[in-house]
Amino acid sequence: QVQLVESGGGLVQPGGSLRLSCAASGSIYRINVMGWYRQAPGKERELVAIITNSGSSNYADSVKGRFTISRDNAKNTVYLQMNSLKAVDTDVYYCYVHANFMEFWGKGTLVTVSS
Repeated sequence: QVQLVESGGGLVQPGGSLRLSCAASGSIYRINVMGWYRQAPGKERELVAIITNSGSSNYADSVKGRFTISRDNAKNTVYLQMNSLKAVDTDVYYCYVHANFMEFWGKGTLVTVSS
């Protein structure tokens, strides 16, 4: 089994920055894709950004140019640097990992962008 521990959420003013982290641990054979999704109450979970084990990344159009995803394969950790945050970025952010041919999700961390 794989466990995911997220950190870095919180309250930030519009235009500010936050950095999310997600560390995977447990019986990890191979991690392929790591990423972040977000979900607002009553809405479907949506992709924010993903990154493969070779470093290829993909972003939602709404965050391109503002968010940067990265990963440290030695630490089994994925990061999401979020800059120029807007009120519409307020959501619960979930870490996603595809490992051992299975999908795993974190419990979510709340990001609130408000003045």
